[in-house]
Amino acid sequence: MTEPVDTGRGAVEEAPGVPFDDVRLDVEGPVATITLNRPSALNALTIPMKEHLLDVLGRVGADRAVRAVVLTGAGRAFCAGQDLRERLEPGAPPLGEELALRYNPIVRALRTIPQPVIAAVNGVAAGAGASIAFACDLRIAAESASFVLAFGRIGLVPDSGATWTLPRLVGAGRAAEIALLGDPVSAADALRIGLVSRVVRGEELAAEAAAMAVRLAAGAPLAMTLTKRALGATFERDLDAALAAEAEAQERAGSSRDHAEGLAAFIEKRAPRFTGE
Repeated sequence: MTEPVDTGRGAVEEAPGVPFDDVRLDVEGPVATITLNRPSALNALTIPMKEHLLDVLGRVGADRAVRAVVLTGAGRAFCAGQDLRERLEPGAPPLGEELALRYNPIVRALRTIPQPVIAAVNGVAAGAGASIAFACDLRIAAESASFVLAFGRIGLVPDSGATWTLPRLVGAGRAAEIALLGDPVSAADALRIGLVSRVVRGEELAAEAAAMAVRLAAGAPLAMTLTKRALGATFERDLDAALAAEAEAQERAGSSRDHAEGLAAFIEKRAPRFTGE
């Protein structure tokens, strides 16, 4: 892992030290955009691509200058999941090993990096591609987007966290229907059942995701991180544990310089200038 890259606050630039063709990292001010970049293969995931994505997530998570992240796909797909041709190659690793070494660390990284992550779903998100979108904090979709857990069609089980994230997003009944039947969920239906928070025209998706990321980046970074962690642990805590965790998080946030700045900005009727301290 390289040292974190401080990109400053300027024009869009490809982050130095990220030479990957299949996963791009572009930074504009406090917003990092990660693009899955195998459009000719619908951004299907290979072993190198998964390793590159995990590397980029680690870089972004360690970069204090980045306050919000957008994850999207190049071309007409978000991500078609595993590149099945790779699974037919001699010496392909066992599926359990592949999950443990590559897919599961990606999902953990999405859930645990301090910045909120927006999945900008520009087309089909299938298999592990859908699972990766589910693992993000927020999802917005183009009208042409769809989600499909088609694992059953090739005799497999939903993985990469889908059996954990999906019921939490849409409820147990909806999750069972999506996972067991394997039918595509359109963008309109995804909005109706709460799988995504917004649906926009395809040509507006990048701008909409960027605008949402800018709003998130304007917030207090520590408060954003603590909120993300609290929401992620919701279903593992009873009420008393949740109240105690909120109190602990609020104690940390309340003693920060950003809280003092927020109070001062409120009294002075101006926009706060949060520094992450």
